[in-house]
Amino acid sequence: MLMCGIVALFSRRTPVGIETVQRAVQCLRHRGPDGQRHWISADRRVALGHARLSIIDLTIGDQPIASEDNQSWIVANGEFYGYEAIRTELEAAGHRLRTRSDSEIALHLYEDLGPQCLHRLRGEFAFVIWDAANRLLFAARDRFGIKPLFYAIHQNTLYLASEVKALFAAGVPARWDPDNFYPMVELGGYQARTLFDGVFQVPPGHYLIATDAHLQVNRYWDFDYPVADRDGTRRSDEEYKAEFRAVLEEAVRIRLRADVPVGCYLSGGLDSCSVLGLAARHHSDPIRAFTLTFDRAEYDEEAQAREMAARVGAEFYPIPIRQDDLADNFADAIAQSETLCVNAHGVAKYLLSRAVRDAGYKVVLTGEGSDEILGGYAHFRRDMLLYNRAGQDPKVVAKLLEELETLNPVSRGLLLPDGERGSLDDVRRILGFVPSWMETFSSRAIKLRSVLAKDCLAAVDHRQGYRLLLSEIDVLRQLSGREPVHQSLYLWSKTALPQYVLTMLGDRMEMGHSIEGRVPFLDHHVVEVIRSQPVNQKIRGMTEKYVLREAARDTITDTIYRRQKHPFLAPPASLDPQGRLNAFVQDTLRGPTLASIPFLDRAKVIEILDRIDEMDDGGRVANDQTLMFLASVCVLHDRFRLGAPVR
Repeated sequence: MLMCGIVALFSRRTPVGIETVQRAVQCLRHRGPDGQRHWISADRRVALGHARLSIIDLTIGDQPIASEDNQSWIVANGEFYGYEAIRTELEAAGHRLRTRSDSEIALHLYEDLGPQCLHRLRGEFAFVIWDAANRLLFAARDRFGIKPLFYAIHQNTLYLASEVKALFAAGVPARWDPDNFYPMVELGGYQARTLFDGVFQVPPGHYLIATDAHLQVNRYWDFDYPVADRDGTRRSDEEYKAEFRAVLEEAVRIRLRADVPVGCYLSGGLDSCSVLGLAARHHSDPIRAFTLTFDRAEYDEEAQAREMAARVGAEFYPIPIRQDDLADNFADAIAQSETLCVNAHGVAKYLLSRAVRDAGYKVVLTGEGSDEILGGYAHFRRDMLLYNRAGQDPKVVAKLLEELETLNPVSRGLLLPDGERGSLDDVRRILGFVPSWMETFSSRAIKLRSVLAKDCLAAVDHRQGYRLLLSEIDVLRQLSGREPVHQSLYLWSKTALPQYVLTMLGDRMEMGHSIEGRVPFLDHHVVEVIRSQPVNQKIRGMTEKYVLREAARDTITDTIYRRQKHPFLAPPASLDPQGRLNAFVQDTLRGPTLASIPFLDRAKVIEILDRIDEMDDGGRVANDQTLMFLASVCVLHDRFRLGAPVR
C-alpha cells in the first residue's frame, strides 16, 4: 500500500496546466517522499497527481494506476485490508492487475460495481478515480475521516487534494472564512466546511461525483446505533467481551502487515496499551514502542508506558519533549495541521512522528478512535449519569456526579462544562437533552467571544450554530430514539473526531514526517460490533470503556487496567512563564499578524496577555486554550498568506 498525498483537477472548460499539477503534488512531498508522479488526460481537462510513501509493493506500485483499457485511472491514499482475497476474486473475473499494491483493487471494484465498491473496502483511505467512459470523476473518503480529502471549485475547475495547502498551490485563493472560525471552537466544526473560504471536505463515510454538468456528495455509511428499545437480546458480559476481543484482535493483526517495520505509539492509557498488548501476540519480534515524555509529572506517562512495554517484551523508546521543543516546532506543526489547536499536544505528536521517522520507521499502530466508540471521555460519563437513568440508583448517581467533578483537574476545562455557557435551547428542543461535550465547547467558546471584533461578534450572535450543525445530521434515522450516550457519541464522531482528533493528533501530524498511522479501533467491523452492544458495555458507573478493559485485561498491566482516562495533553505554555513556548505565544499575539486579522480584537487579546502573569495556575490553564487558538490563527494567517473572503 501507499500512504500518500493525492491531487485531482477536473476542468469544465480550459486545459489543465502541467505546472499546476506539479506544484500541488510537490506541496504534498512530505506525505510521499518516495516519488511524485502525475497523469493528464488527452484532452488536458483532467489531471491526477500522487506523492508516494511506499509501504507495500515497494518496487512497482507507482500511481496513478490505469485500468486494462486505459479508460479509468486512480490515485489513492491509505490502506485497504484483506485486499489479497479481493485481488484473487478480481483476477478470477478476468481483471489483469498491473501492480501488487492494494490501491489497484479499488479501481477494478469500481469498474464492476460503481460507487457500491465502497462497501467492499475495509480500511483508512481517500481516493479519486477518473472514469473516462462516463466522463465522471469519483472521489471517496473512509467511514470515519481517518484520511483527509478536500475540494474546491475555482474558475470552473474542481480541485481535490489530501491537504488544503495543495489546493492553494494549485491556484485556489487562500482566504479565511470567518463564518466558520467561531463554529470550529463552539461546535468542533461542521461536517463539510473548513476554515477557508470556498474550501470543503468530503465528509467521512461519503463520496463525491462530478461531471461536466453537476457535482453531488452522497453518504454510503453511517453508525446506525440501535433504537434504545430494539437493541436485541441481552447477553452476558462474557459474551460481549469475547465478541469485542475477537474483532479488535483481528483489526490489530491485519494492520501489522507491511513490507517495512511496524511500531506502536504507546502512552499510559488503556487504548494504546491494548493495541500494543494485542499486537505483541501476533508479532514474532519485539515491537518497538514509541512514547512521549514530558518534564511535568502531571502530564507525563512514561512510568505506566515503560511498565506496559516490559509486560509484553516490547522495545521501549522514550522521546523526551520540553517546552522549548514545542516552541521551536509550533508553527510548522500548525501549518501542517491546517486547523486550530487547544493545546500543544498536536505539536508533541508532530515531534513524535519525526523521532519515529528518524528511527527508521514508516508505520505505527495507534489508539485513536477508542474514546469515540467506547465513551472514553469524562463528558460521556456525565451523559451516562445524567440521561441514561434506567436502572440507576439516584443516590449513587448523585455521588458519582459529585466524584466526576473532582476528577483530573488538569484536563477539566477540556472535558467538562466549566463556567458560563451559551444558549443551547435549539439542541434541547431537537434532541430532548444537551450532550455534555456541547456544554463544554459552549463554555470554551464563551471565553473566545471576549476577543472577537465587534462585527464578527454581531455575526456570531445572529447565527444559530448548533441548528446549522444539526441540519447536516439525519436526526430521525441516526439519533431519534437512541440512548443519549449514543447520540452524544454520534455527534462527537461527526465533528471533533475528524476535524480535530484525527487531524491534530492523527494523520496530519504523522504524515508531516511521512509516517503512516493505522487505527484498529476505527476498523468498521470493530465499530459495527461495539455500536450494537448495550451502552453499559461502554460506561459502567465511573468506569469508562468497560468492555475494552475486560477484553484486553490479559494483555495489559494491572496499572493500566485500573487507571482512569487521562487525556493526552502537553503542559500549557502559561505554566512556564519563563519558557520559550510562553514567549512564543506572547510575541506572536503581540506582533503585527494578529492586528491584521479582521475578526479579532487585538486590544482585548493584549489585555489577557497583560493579566496572565497575575493569575494562579488554574487561571492560566483556563486561558491557555484561548491563547493556543489565537496563536494557531496567527500561524495559519502567516503561512498561507490568508486574505479576507470576497463577499
